[in-house]
Formats: sequence, C-alpha cells, structure tokens
Amino acid sequence: VQLQASGGGLVQAGGSLRLSCVASGRTGSRYTMGWFRQAPGKERELVAVIEWSGDIAYYADSVRGRFTISLDNARNTGYLQMNSLEPEDTAVYYCAVDLSGTAVPSGAFRSSAYYDYWGQGTLVTVSS
Repeated sequence: VQLQASGGGLVQAGGSLRLSCVASGRTGSRYTMGWFRQAPGKERELVAVIEWSGDIAYYADSVRGRFTISLDNARNTGYLQMNSLEPEDTAVYYCAVDLSGTAVPSGAFRSSAYYDYWGQGTLVTVSS
C-alpha cells in the first residue's frame, strides 16, 4: 500500500485548505485512516481518525469544529477539510492507515506506532 498526500500550501489565518490522501494497493475492506501533524520542534500529534465505514473516531480538541475528516472509498481517497485555519495549525500533515480494522475498537488508534503505512507528508503554513 502506498499513500500519497497532497493539498498543503500557504494560507492566511481564517482560510481553508483540503488535504487529500490517495491510497494505492490493497487496503482491504476494513481499515482506519488517521491524519497526524508535526510542527517544527514538536512531537507528532494525532489530528483526526476515521474508519472504513465512515464513522469518525476522533478529533483533537484543537481542531474539533474546524476540521472535517472524510473518506471516498470509491476513489480510495481520504480527506481532511481544514477551515478557520490558525497559525498554530502550521505543520507537516501526514496521513496513515491501519489495515487491521482493530485500531478503533482497541483504542490503539491514538498511537502512531499502530499505523501500517504512511504518506510522505504535506506542508501547511498558516500566516497571521
């Protein structure tokens, strides 16, 4: 499985971006997709998680109400719609998938170590 993330860029505070993550290869019918981000000098942070069914498992408190995670299984693509962006959202954003189907029921989705495959990252820069 390969993941290709895109959609990052430079945006002013209050603006919007939509990140995409295209999966190629066999993801199977039960998988979990997570979006993580890592700001300079900071640890990687979990942003949002969604299951193959479309059920949303998690939003970080810092993005809830501003970001929306979604899936288009027909296109093997996941999205992260980011609205009302703030300078604090500046980071490299990564998509990742777990193919076991157990990440959410087990609670393991919170750990980056649980994900099997990662995209290359896309840089989001929010200017004030």
